[in-house]
Amino acid sequence: MPRSASKEKPPLWLLVLITISGTLAMHMFVPALPEAARTLGASTAAMQMTISVYILGLAVGQLVYGPLSDGLGRRPMLMLGLALYTAAGLAAALASSVQILVAARLFQALGGCAGLALGRAIVRDRAQADEAVRDLALLNLMMMVGPGLAPLLGSGLTVAFGWRSIFLLLAALGGVTLLFTWRLLPETSRPTGNLSVAALVRDYALLLRSPRFMGFALGGGCATTSIYAFIAAAPFILSSQLHRPLHEVGLYLGLLMVGMALGNALTRQLIRRVSIDRLLIAANVVSMASALALLVVTLIGALTVADVMGPMFLFALGAGASSPAALTKALGVESKLIGSAAGLYGFTQMAVGALCTFAVGIGQNPALAAACVLAVAAVSGQLGFWFALGWGQSRVRLT
Repeated sequence: MPRSASKEKPPLWLLVLITISGTLAMHMFVPALPEAARTLGASTAAMQMTISVYILGLAVGQLVYGPLSDGLGRRPMLMLGLALYTAAGLAAALASSVQILVAARLFQALGGCAGLALGRAIVRDRAQADEAVRDLALLNLMMMVGPGLAPLLGSGLTVAFGWRSIFLLLAALGGVTLLFTWRLLPETSRPTGNLSVAALVRDYALLLRSPRFMGFALGGGCATTSIYAFIAAAPFILSSQLHRPLHEVGLYLGLLMVGMALGNALTRQLIRRVSIDRLLIAANVVSMASALALLVVTLIGALTVADVMGPMFLFALGAGASSPAALTKALGVESKLIGSAAGLYGFTQMAVGALCTFAVGIGQNPALAAACVLAVAAVSGQLGFWFALGWGQSRVRLT
């Protein structure tokens, strides 16, 4: 018999720990690449594989954990993922060659993505839509802040203790989170007990055929992880085009994290007084207007730091406000497939972020490329939200 869902609400601080594990490991190793390459006698291209393989594992793994957690339960799948994450972190710390390190990073990602997918599913299991938006706002902040803070922490550890200390810290974080999960996390879903490839394909096919889910998923990806395009282009825009010292790049990217944090905080407060649909549309309008403003000032020329960072701060604020609302709406489309929906939503976010990051490398003008990518993404996100909300209203009228 499937285990019944507990009525006990998991502690939010534990869900934060669960969620942040995968995002911290995504970029913490970036500052240590040169030192690790020298230690292992590896080429730059080989070391960059440790990053690209991690992102690949993080995206694909979420597709697996979601439906497995619907069938077997959130708790056992999360504990399995955290155990894999911890063991892979230790293997990476002890790696004697770049090949072993790349393999360890792949398994680290396949473990860490469990927290990204299932942490959000657990929130949606135990909360109504308005309350879920507030909690998901905090978890989403953890996922977005990770890429901003992780390089600073990684560089500090590398200077003080060497690159292997990064993986020792990540393994310790995974072990502590696993312990707390085992002791404090109840089962929040009602597992069906069904586990088969056919069931997995059927669940994803149902979500992929759902216009509402796809509208929220694609819209949510375009509204949030598209900002990775600017993060990738920022060093070139600020140092090459605006002639700012390279050390200022981290400060300006930190400003974007502040914008996202403020957007999440606004969502947590406004959801008490504003409907989730209105909040979703209005927040993305802020991002869309900011991206279009950045495009206009870039086309005019004579850019300044204020011209770039002002619109980008507002874009980040809108992304931080719209993301938890989009995620809540997406996870509420099929109540029996919350885990699968969380996995597919996470995969979509990563895929959109990767596509935007690739697109921003096209052309010779980084600022113009970033502005174009963000403008197209923001408009596409708005269209996705309108389509999903309009489809839902039409379904209500028909029934």
